[in-house]
Amino acid sequence: MNKFLEKLLKGREVEWKSLEEIVKFRRGSFPQPYGESKWYGGEGAMPFVQVADVTENMELVENTKHKISVLAQPKSVFVPKDSVIVTLQGSIGRVAITQYDSYVDRTLGIFTDYKIKINKKYFAYQLENKFKLEKEKARGSTIKTITKEEFSKFKIPIPPIDVQEEIVRILDKFTELNKELNKELNKELNAREKQYKYYLNKLLTFGYDVEWKSLEAITVKISSGGTPKTSISKYYNGNIPWLRTQEVNFNEIFDTDIKITEEGLKNSSAKWIPKNCIIIAMYGATVGKVAINKIPLTTNQACANIQIDEKIADYRYVFYFLLSQYEYIKSLGAGSQTNINAGIVKKIKIPIPPIEKQKEIVKILDKFNTITNSITKGLPKEIELRQKQYEYYRNLLLDFKKE
Repeated sequence: MNKFLEKLLKGREVEWKSLEEIVKFRRGSFPQPYGESKWYGGEGAMPFVQVADVTENMELVENTKHKISVLAQPKSVFVPKDSVIVTLQGSIGRVAITQYDSYVDRTLGIFTDYKIKINKKYFAYQLENKFKLEKEKARGSTIKTITKEEFSKFKIPIPPIDVQEEIVRILDKFTELNKELNKELNKELNAREKQYKYYLNKLLTFGYDVEWKSLEAITVKISSGGTPKTSISKYYNGNIPWLRTQEVNFNEIFDTDIKITEEGLKNSSAKWIPKNCIIIAMYGATVGKVAINKIPLTTNQACANIQIDEKIADYRYVFYFLLSQYEYIKSLGAGSQTNINAGIVKKIKIPIPPIEKQKEIVKILDKFNTITNSITKGLPKEIELRQKQYEYYRNLLLDFKKE
């Protein structure tokens, strides 16, 4: 046991009890089959908690994805506000103290009727910690599901009630500080993104005093790629970068997820394109998104690859303008997935101020882009650092190791 806990205990004993010795529990329930529409919604419907509705912050989401109908409620399990629940399938071991009355699915365990004097929040913290330890010891990378019988034998330490309350006070304080910090970091990021979008639109808004040209008129070449037959394994796992539309996301491309072989390239319509082309996704969910390839590569047929004539336009200027026109470009498509084609791409109009003006606009937008990206990359790192700090103190406060 660490010195911090020894100081809290002041020589007093810690008992170890199994979950079945501490509290009564059961699994939730739901009438089958899940797909029946009569089990959902309607007048008198209540929140229905499933695994996806339990967050990693010991809370439920504000609004559950599904509401359980009056007809289904007697076939499920009612759970009053302030109850402890735990996920037993999928994302196993997520614990929450419910913020509202609800009905709970069979993929969760529900704890009621405590048999000993215990702080409910302390119990929730220890329950979460215990599941975390069990997952680390389990065979394979994760536990896919766990039975009521299995977790009923889990043992957790039970110190005196005042020690439990002090542990909860400290951990709650860390949790609250993390929430506030994350809120401030996200607020800063949103402010920078709004500022960037404001200048993006302001700098790229032109009147009739600027000549507008089609993309076809300012390019050396516009082409699309191709896909080697996926059934032929020798066409893949080579060293030729091959770009798919899902990797086009208003970004610079320095590598691709998939590489093809020389034979794959030769036996498909995929072709090499030089670096610094503008790439527009033409099919599917990413239609209208743009990117710049910073390395020579090949693409699939769903990418429009635009090699800019640098005597007419700066390629980064074209990239920023097309980025600002994302919603418009997306609206040009047809069909269920609003696909576009190379013919549509060639006709997209773009304002062409003098090349010096284009470079000046690029210089300003690059600066805003760098600032926004640095915050975007730094934010997860800062959050991860705070999370590690929280986990350190959580482990320190909950680790009553048996000597």
